[in-house]
Amino acid sequence: MARIEQTFSSAVEPVFSFEFFPPRSPRGVENLERALRDLQPMAPDYVSVTYGAGGSTREGTIECVLRIKHELGLEAMAHLTCVNATVDDLRAVLDRMRDGGVENVLALRGDPPRGQTRWTKTDGGLEFSRELVELMVGEYDFSIGSAAFPETHIHATSPEDDLRHLKAKVDAGARFLITQMFFDNRFYFDFVERARAIGIDVPIVPGVMPILSIDGVRRMSELSAAHMPAGLLRELEARRGDDEAVAELGVAYATLQCSELLARGAPGIHFITLNRSPATRAILSALRLTRPWERHAGG
Repeated sequence: MARIEQTFSSAVEPVFSFEFFPPRSPRGVENLERALRDLQPMAPDYVSVTYGAGGSTREGTIECVLRIKHELGLEAMAHLTCVNATVDDLRAVLDRMRDGGVENVLALRGDPPRGQTRWTKTDGGLEFSRELVELMVGEYDFSIGSAAFPETHIHATSPEDDLRHLKAKVDAGARFLITQMFFDNRFYFDFVERARAIGIDVPIVPGVMPILSIDGVRRMSELSAAHMPAGLLRELEARRGDDEAVAELGVAYATLQCSELLARGAPGIHFITLNRSPATRAILSALRLTRPWERHAGG
């Protein structure tokens, strides 16, 4: 197994990864099991498991990561947030991850718990994800990633301030970055250029979410303030009521999006799977067949 920072440093081709979330119902368990079964043969470089607001899926996250790593033989990374957790709580989770053989952690501040619009530090907890990175570097030996926001974090005072916070996370010990989802590649390319200009030199991996439903993607884009191109919205609305047609467009759009990202030098793609396999499997298969990154390598 490998530390993700080493996977990036030694990679000769793009690094592909899948993101899952812990299920909360019997049907959710079935969906996740099916997705894992279908996507395992795609041989991702690693997978990640999200962490619910307020630690609501804390146990589920750790259980999923350990199962994926030890039973399925895939490298797995656990997400960890500062929400509703004291430093002692965070240490307890990190201890359990370390003792279970987890080597990779995505350090996040996290969003406010459901029903709250403002971020509030927990008494005895941490204010910023940078502090979580510092805690991990000072007391543990994980390969640490963190989040990046091509369209600027919704709570940031400015794009420049957001980048300064990001550089602080990297300076503290984050060794790779995964972006929030976006649907217009111009935001990613501009963001990478600005990040490099202030000295952020770690891999910046685009997070891509294949569109599976109109209402679902609208809801998620509103929560994250991700811009939806007018043409994409128009084509989606033209397919409203036909879920299969929406998913087909989602696969086609994400394939084009990933192809351009890789052709222009992105170090890989982090697929936000929503615990579904067909879209991600189709997109990654097409990318491996067409190998758009070779266009970048060839100039």
